[in-house]
Amino acid sequence: MDQSKMTETAFQIILYAGNGKSNAMEAIQVAKEGKFDEADRLLQAAGDELTNAHHYQTALLQNEAKGDKQDINLLLVHSQDHLMNAMTTRDLAIEIIELYRMK
Repeated sequence: MDQSKMTETAFQIILYAGNGKSNAMEAIQVAKEGKFDEADRLLQAAGDELTNAHHYQTALLQNEAKGDKQDINLLLVHSQDHLMNAMTTRDLAIEIIELYRMK
């Protein structure tokens, strides 16, 4: 994978991870208002966005496994940070929303 493709992949991961995190945070806010159907829809959207990000990450891992070694750059590391933070945010949002449901 050439450097421009790697950069594009990193930006796609950042984009989808950011969308997923935003959806998860919005889901918490609507759950706080008692709108659980909307919260569930937003959590599903968050999951879909994170799945898209994960597909790009998986492609990188598969290329590496095939022997296509790449220099790791800061942008790629940054994209991985975004993805992991977004996944954690979504997981915590699920738990927080459950607490609101039990109220």
